[in-house]
Amino acid sequence: QVQVVASGGGLVQAGGSLKLSCTTSGLIFDDYYMGWFRQAPGKLREGISCITRSSGRVYYKNSVEGRFTISKDSVKKTLYLQMNSLKPEDTAMYYCAAGSGCASYETANVAYWGQGTQVTVSS
Repeated sequence: QVQVVASGGGLVQAGGSLKLSCTTSGLIFDDYYMGWFRQAPGKLREGISCITRSSGRVYYKNSVEGRFTISKDSVKKTLYLQMNSLKPEDTAMYYCAAGSGCASYETANVAYWGQGTQVTVSS
């Protein structure tokens, strides 16, 4: 049974940092392109970062580039998102995803979703 579990969200002041983790089990981690999405209240879910499965090439949405860093540990089968210089507009539910490609910063053909972890940035 495949499990994808996101964690690490919380409440932080503007300018602060958080590190999200996405642990997986039941899938061949290195077969998947991994990424992060977020959904703010009243808005559509949007992809913000993707990492390729073999070379580990990374992509970022403009609004997070330079502040967020995506990484992965294939031994631990875990995906990470280091978020620095957080802004109130980063407030959203954050989801990790496993898919078959990176369409730039969006994970394509998502096969598995994590359950989401809430990030709230206060001003």
